[in-house]
Amino acid sequence: MIYYDAEIQNLFKELGLNSDPCAIDEFIEKNKILTGELHIADAPFWNPSQSEFIRDSLYYDSEWSYAVDQLDIILRN
Repeated sequence: MIYYDAEIQNLFKELGLNSDPCAIDEFIEKNKILTGELHIADAPFWNPSQSEFIRDSLYYDSEWSYAVDQLDIILRN
């Protein structure tokens, strides 16, 4: 299990996902982004409201943008 800081765990809560570190590990393993061209908000595993939240967070540089950026990096590694 990887340690996830509070921002990542809170992002998962905000997205309506299980924020338990083991559940985050499972989500990441199941949903790796394998192509560099795919924007994180366009990943097929998000529902429409999650995708919109992620896109808006980055576009408007909201308080969530850092956590979304971190999650993007994690999903690509």
